[in-house]
Amino acid sequence: MPTKKHKLIRITTVAKSLRRLLTGQLHYMNTHGFEVTGVSSPGELLNEVQDYEKVPTHAIHMQRGIAPLQDLVSLWKLYVYLKQEQPQIVHTHTPKAGTLGMIAAYWARVPVRLHTVAGLPLMEAKGFKRKLLDAVERLTYRYATCVYPNSVNLKEFIIKEKLCPASKLKVIGHGSSNGIDTSQFDPHQIPTETVVSIKQNLGIQDADFVFVFVGRLVKDKGVNELLSAFVDLAEELTHIHLVVVGNNDDNSDPLTEQSQNRLELHPKIHAVGYKTNVVDYFALADVFVFPSYREGFPNVVLQAAAMQLCSIVTDINGSNEIITDGENGFVIPVKNTERLVEKMQWCYTNKSEVKAMGTQSRKLIQERFERTHLWALIKKEYDSYL
Repeated sequence: MPTKKHKLIRITTVAKSLRRLLTGQLHYMNTHGFEVTGVSSPGELLNEVQDYEKVPTHAIHMQRGIAPLQDLVSLWKLYVYLKQEQPQIVHTHTPKAGTLGMIAAYWARVPVRLHTVAGLPLMEAKGFKRKLLDAVERLTYRYATCVYPNSVNLKEFIIKEKLCPASKLKVIGHGSSNGIDTSQFDPHQIPTETVVSIKQNLGIQDADFVFVFVGRLVKDKGVNELLSAFVDLAEELTHIHLVVVGNNDDNSDPLTEQSQNRLELHPKIHAVGYKTNVVDYFALADVFVFPSYREGFPNVVLQAAAMQLCSIVTDINGSNEIITDGENGFVIPVKNTERLVEKMQWCYTNKSEVKAMGTQSRKLIQERFERTHLWALIKKEYDSYL
């Protein structure tokens, strides 16, 4: 007689997080002893989750920003749904889903309530907004059975700020929410013709040196500093290009007008927008640059490292746990354009060392962050509660 599966409900605020942040994980759990349902705000991407992960989904609208009345409606709907489904485990990701999901699960008497922290917006907040965000985080953690910061430094920050008792916190493996599929992010899997075609379309010559940035085009990701550093460097070095992959989907954190103009007008800066084939753009690059102000455990740094790229990152949670300064890339201070110029220039001047650093990066990712290994560790966590 087959063993009855335990019900597991995974909740994110928007479906994009279920689809992109947790790619493959829901299907894995569904085929390894759990009856999985994905819950998020409605939309086409939620249908994609159902098709790709081969699990049922349930739509409950959740507002990403501050919206007290809408939040109460969402909280009630989550409570009713969880009370009806009676899962053994509820596991939430992203801030709003975490707060609403943990409270609703507690009220619905779900025995195991887990929340993963992948970055804290409050790190850059000040004044009343900071106090409000602090209070919301404490509320989320209070109702959780266990809280999983996705990096060691993030765990230490949460303890330092007294947001949650240390006894309730645990980092799974070496960190990350979903690990990395190194068979997909593999430079040897990208046809040479693909790289040549993209370079030709952008006007990049074979002998040119290419920096790449992947992420949202907002101030918080250090894009203003990156563009300023590149423009300064391009005045001296004529054979460099910067490829910028991503969209600006956050009007609350816009780039400066000068940065917008540089993205649109500078002949060596190529803003290509959001791309689903981001692996192809890693493949054409020599160095990955990611001067973000704050992260949890950035997937994009994992991806670049798996693609055998030397990376220049800022000294923030997650990034400084993937990149070791001088070994597989460089770690520089946040918001420091001068140091960014210095390291970008070093990479251009020391191309053979840059390649060696990239080789070391991929090796490290394969050893510590392979996706299926992390999934097995998460399943082990679930099993320990059951």
